Amino acid sequence: MKLRNILIVVKDIEKSKQFYHDLFGLDMLLDNDGNMILTEGLVLQDETIWKKFLDRDIIHENNATELYFEERNIEEFVEKLERLYPDIKYVNRLMSHSWGQKVVRFYDLDGNLIEVGTPMS
Repeated sequence: MKLRNILIVVKDIEKSKQFYHDLFGLDMLLDNDGNMILTEGLVLQDETIWKKFLDRDIIHENNATELYFEERNIEEFVEKLERLYPDIKYVNRLMSHSWGQKVVRFYDLDGNLIEVGTPMS
């Protein structure tokens, strides 16, 4: 068995596609009309379709999952984040852990938690 994708629910799939392209360089591989597969295995699912499929409410900013990215030049990444998305909601701004790793945590446009950290190796 092999994990193939991670799916996140989004309110505006086109805005989210742009967000993940702008910040992480992810590109669209397949658009299935409300279900979009991006490079690196990230899937964007339209909220209205997901809600109808599950027959349950969507809980944004639930803090139960996190998308994790690594970036060597994290200061440059944070500058780009602040320039392109100045209203982004942070969990923590750029900080350093006791073991030396620098990280920033924030929510995407739909409340999905993202962490960007410097590589640990």
